[in-house]
Amino acid sequence: MSAINGRDLIAWGFRPGEWFKRAVAIANAMRGEGADDAAILAHLRTIEPGANPIPMRTNGLDFGVFLDAETEAERANAAAVIAHMDALMRVPTIVKGAVMPDACPSGLAEGTIPVGGAVACEDAIHPGFHSADICCSVAITVFRRADDPKRVLDAVQAVTHFGPGGRKGVVAPPDAVMAGVAGNRFLAEFAGLAVGHFASQGDGNHFASVGHLASTGQVALVTHHGSRGLGAQLYKKGLAAARRHTAIVAPRVPAHNAWIKAESDDGRAYWEALQIVRDWTKASHFALHDLVARKLGNAVADRFWNEHNFVFRRADGLYYHGKGATPSWAGFSADDDGRTLIPLNMAEPILIARHRDHAASLGFAPHGAGRNMSRKAFLRENAPVLPEGIDVRFFCGKPDLSELPGAYKDAGSVRAQIAKYDLAEVVDTVEPYGCIMAGDWEAEAPWRKKAEAKRAAKAATEAAT
Repeated sequence: MSAINGRDLIAWGFRPGEWFKRAVAIANAMRGEGADDAAILAHLRTIEPGANPIPMRTNGLDFGVFLDAETEAERANAAAVIAHMDALMRVPTIVKGAVMPDACPSGLAEGTIPVGGAVACEDAIHPGFHSADICCSVAITVFRRADDPKRVLDAVQAVTHFGPGGRKGVVAPPDAVMAGVAGNRFLAEFAGLAVGHFASQGDGNHFASVGHLASTGQVALVTHHGSRGLGAQLYKKGLAAARRHTAIVAPRVPAHNAWIKAESDDGRAYWEALQIVRDWTKASHFALHDLVARKLGNAVADRFWNEHNFVFRRADGLYYHGKGATPSWAGFSADDDGRTLIPLNMAEPILIARHRDHAASLGFAPHGAGRNMSRKAFLRENAPVLPEGIDVRFFCGKPDLSELPGAYKDAGSVRAQIAKYDLAEVVDTVEPYGCIMAGDWEAEAPWRKKAEAKRAAKAATEAAT
């Protein structure tokens, strides 16, 4: 009798997938032991993915809360964060969770991981838990010689790029990174984005800040951005793969909480893609810093960086997901030197911290100050003003008022909570001189002007008739 193969399984009504290799081996072993096709078929139905769907937990696991609330806005924010986390902790892959002092809701769907949320998962990578801005991160370069901070900020403005799109050809990504992109099935089709978006900073809360180290007075440049279009496209492909997998094995899990099985072909390829994107993002930060150094004619005395939208694997084998949460444990990455950066807002010092590896917070610290309300709600309820004494610049010309200090939680309170809960040890600060952000580039976006022109033409036509 011929060996059973994948075509036989399809003929028996099974859906092809990664499990076929194991299923074929089991089927042939059973046949070799004398089992008939009916017995083989019955057994395969018990191991088919989705045959015994993984349920959501009835009650959510407990999670660490390192988030104080004193004002009405803070209490409303904390209640929303805790409600989302309670629903999130029912997802079957999650074994531990925590929320940081900067936590705030990041989606309308129940159980969406909040900004400032961290979870540990077993054999699972959840694209939704690191978000589309994969490897959003902060990098610092300290310059060797004294320099005028205005001259440094002018140099940054001359070499950086904020806003949509990129600027192909200004700086090339490292060859090793591009080889990784080309060789990974999640990334290969996005090589153009890897080149075109390199050494650019995007929009939103991304920034380039110049200041002085409180400890030495040396001038420092700090940049904040993620993996741009490359990471966004990886996120889309990863989430699609996660949804395909979860729809089979756990159909009751919400789509935004879908996962890729880490120990699978997809999981290994996605994990590799994350590491490549991490290398790309680190290189992107320091390519900008090197452009500034060359323009100034100044040397680099020190530099380091850290990400806060990423997935980490610890010695316990679990996959630790941080959404706007900064790792604060020794060896979180191969290039960890024991320091991390925590920016609060454009008018406040950027914290340089050492790790504390606080067990209940899963070893994480906040990534910034966070918000108590959405951008739209803040603008609706406040009349923001530019901070005094800070050289604030908007790359696209129009200020983004939702990024001013008042839009964020009280920086002093967040810093106090970091100390109170022993999440990180602040060892130095970058005292602010000025910063550059994208600004409200959408106000003058061509698509918006075109839409406004259409509305005006329609209104004129209606008035004429």
